[in-house]
This record gives sequence, C-alpha cells and structure tokens, in this order.
Amino acid sequence: MKIYLVGGAVRDALLGLPVTERDWVVVGATPDEMQAKGFRPVGQDFPVFLHPKTQEEYALARTERKSGHGYGGFTFHAAADVSLDDDLVRRDLTINAMAQEEGGQVFDPFNGRIDLKARLLRHVSPAFAEDPLRVLRVARFAARYHWLGFRVADDTLALMRQLADSGELDYLVPERVWKETSRALMERDPQVFFQVLHACGALRVLFPELAALDGVPQPEQHHPEVDTLVHQWLCLEQASRLNLPLTARYAVLCHDLGKGKTPEEEWPRHIAHEIRSARLAKTVSKRWRVPKDAATLAALVAEYHTHCHRALELKPATVWKLLKTLDVIRRPERLEDFLLSCEADARGRTGLEDRPYPQVDYLRGAAQAASNIDVAALRQSGIEGPALGEAIEKARIHAISEFKKTWQTPSP
Repeated sequence: MKIYLVGGAVRDALLGLPVTERDWVVVGATPDEMQAKGFRPVGQDFPVFLHPKTQEEYALARTERKSGHGYGGFTFHAAADVSLDDDLVRRDLTINAMAQEEGGQVFDPFNGRIDLKARLLRHVSPAFAEDPLRVLRVARFAARYHWLGFRVADDTLALMRQLADSGELDYLVPERVWKETSRALMERDPQVFFQVLHACGALRVLFPELAALDGVPQPEQHHPEVDTLVHQWLCLEQASRLNLPLTARYAVLCHDLGKGKTPEEEWPRHIAHEIRSARLAKTVSKRWRVPKDAATLAALVAEYHTHCHRALELKPATVWKLLKTLDVIRRPERLEDFLLSCEADARGRTGLEDRPYPQVDYLRGAAQAASNIDVAALRQSGIEGPALGEAIEKARIHAISEFKKTWQTPSP
C-alpha cells in the first residue's frame, strides 16, 4: 500500500497558495485492508474512505470507462493492481494530475508543473471530452486563477466546444450545474467563468438568457460600455470587488436578462426590461434548482433595481412600497443584499466603477426610520383590524418622509 497527496493540494502548494483541503489516493490496497486500518467507507460510486483521525478523504486508485451520458455515465474500476499513472490519467487538467508522496517527491507524468509555469489550463487526455461536467470545472478554474494570469489552452477549449456542440451538456443534472456555478460565482473573478463558457459555446446551452445579451446595445449616456453582455461582466467584477455573498452575486447575474428580449426596433432603450428580467430570472432558477433565498432575491433585484437607482427621486410612499415588497421589517438582511446587488449594477459600467452611490445609505436610513415607528402605541390607541394596518402604513410613510427632510446627499 502506498499513499499519495493528489490534486488541488499539490497544485496550490506549488503555486505558493494556501492549501485548505487535502485529498489522498491509495495505490495497492483493497477496501477490506482500508477498513482493517480503521478507515470508514463513504464512497457510493467508487471506494472512498475517511481517515479515522483527520477525516480527510482517501480514495483507492481507480480507472473509469464511459458507459452512458452525462457526469454519472461512467463505470469505475478500483483494485490493488491499478497504478498511480492509471489513476492520474483520468483526471481533468494536467495541473490537477500531480501526486506527492510522503517524502515530498512530486510525480508529474503529464507535465503539470510546466503548465503551472506557463499559466495554462490544459486537459490530460482526449478522455476529457467524455465528461461534460469538465466544461464547468475548467471554466471555474479559469475564474479562480485568472488573477495569476491563467488561461484555457486552445486545444482544451476546442474539446470544450466539442462537448458543447455534442449535446452532452443536456445530460448534466441541475444540482451539479448549480454547484459549479455557485462556486464559480464566489471566485475572485466570477465573470471569467461565464466568459469561458461563452467562448466554448456552452453559455448558449446552459444559460441561453445570458448568451442572448451578447451584442445588445444600451444607451451610451448611461452605459459607456454599450454592449449589455460586457455590462454583465463588469457587474460581476464589481460583485466580487464589493465582496457580495452568493445570493447577491446570483442576483447580479440575473438582473438584466430581460434586455435580451427587447425588440431590435426599440434598441438601445429597454422599456419594461425589469419585468422581463424577473420572469427570466425565475426561469433560470427553476432550471438549475437554485436555492429559494437566492432565487427570490434574483427576481426582486431584476424587477426593482431601477427603483433603487432612482430612490432619491421617489416619493416616500413609493419608497415604502419598495421596502414592503422586500419584506424589510421581517427580513432586514434581504435589504442589504438587494442594495449591494444594485450598487454592483450601478458601478458595472466603463469609467463609472468608483462613482458615488448614495442610494444605498438613503434606503438603509429609510428602512430604519420605517422600522422604528411605535407599533405598540398604535395598538394601544384602540385601532383594530384593517384600520390598524392602514395606520401602521401611514406611520411608516410619515417616518420615511421625515427622514427624507433631514437626508443630505454625501459630497463627492
């Protein structure tokens, strides 16, 4: 039995990055031998075990053979006679196909270190094209390491394009697509994930609503970048820069989808795109089974982001209507995610990345004023039923009105 550290831990150590997770491969062992040493089996498709002390994953060396469609369409073989090279050749990228033994020696049969130095994401073998999930994984790695100068190798991008054209992506289960997408959204450069998918033709398959934004113009006075898809990339950059949580980053992704449905004769204006965007956000969320909190916020941001942009011009009653729609009294955290999503949209424009966005502080203050009214006093006044609800509404609107009188837009 020989044990090797594999995959991301070896890759990141060679890059000088922190290693947060370690995976191991075991060569020359059987499941019975692993359990005899105290390892606990957890693998469903192939033998994976948890170390009795560290709880890190140890997988028996294995080979795989394509036997069906999609990510799960493989037959795995794990046995004591499977070599380290046999195991490494099935991995996706050369930089993930390195192993390190306890003494520190690195086994690199596919020149992963050369590709690390060249900043290339390159596939290990033609078998790469058998697994459609690898299209998403490579795009995610491109987003993760973009800041270091990594790019997808041309021949790997060609295989990804082959997968996108083959129909194999249609067999990906929604949960896997969302898992990869959600992880990519939280990377340092989330826009790169979608740019790579677009470059290989996978965006039109997985996110056709997003691909439809390519080349759609917007009014230059509001959007110096003009192209709506370019605006989308800039917004995702700002979402990372503002350190938005996942729910807000997903909302930023969906906020302008309706512009892809604007009739060409109406370009570059996009009247009522907010309603269309909300509808399409719901479609995307349903397709990939997006968690409810993210899906709900995405639809709200899509429909009401322009309300946020115009917040300083809105009447107090309209401001309260917006805040009520966001359910800010019961869910104050949703307001924060909504505001930050809108700020990413406002800053996601060429040359306007650092412009002031006082709407965030204004709506925070308005929400606080509306929340601070004395509901108990209204109840004690003897008002009941629908009249009580109306009195509370009027009090909240009045509180916002008084707040607006004292509000001063911060100086640039």
